[in-house]
Amino acid sequence: MKIKLRPYQTEDTQAILDIINYNILNSTALYDYNIRTYEQQKAILEEKINKHFPIIVAKLDGKVVGFGMYSEFRFREAYKYTVEHSVYVDKDYHGKGIGKLLLYELIQLAKSQKLHTMIAVIDSENQSSVDFHEKFGFKTVGIIKESGYKFDRWLHSVFMQLILE
Repeated sequence: MKIKLRPYQTEDTQAILDIINYNILNSTALYDYNIRTYEQQKAILEEKINKHFPIIVAKLDGKVVGFGMYSEFRFREAYKYTVEHSVYVDKDYHGKGIGKLLLYELIQLAKSQKLHTMIAVIDSENQSSVDFHEKFGFKTVGIIKESGYKFDRWLHSVFMQLILE
């Protein structure tokens, strides 16, 4: 099993969309209610690339099995050294180290772009993601209670931070 990482290409959009839409419908990893269209997802990805933020995909046996990216944390100028990242792995490929490869690569890319801080915003029910981030040195810096509402319940957002320098 050889997982290969490479920059996003337009032909990856459908695979990324499939992973995103699965998570929208079946998890609290995304606080969206409605699945995205191909055009919506492509526009989101293109906007990140146009702002010089990376999107990387993980491929296994020619199939996109995960992706990671980061972009602005907030939109005020003083936040320009802080990014918020996302890592998603296809439901059939969890536990194979794909997320670790993606997050490690995102951290290296952020350091090479001279960024200072990386933020993760994780639903509090996703303890495995909190644990995963802790292994990379992320620290919980806050919890916003009842910040989202999905699947007929209030959800809490865990904010985790990694200082990159």
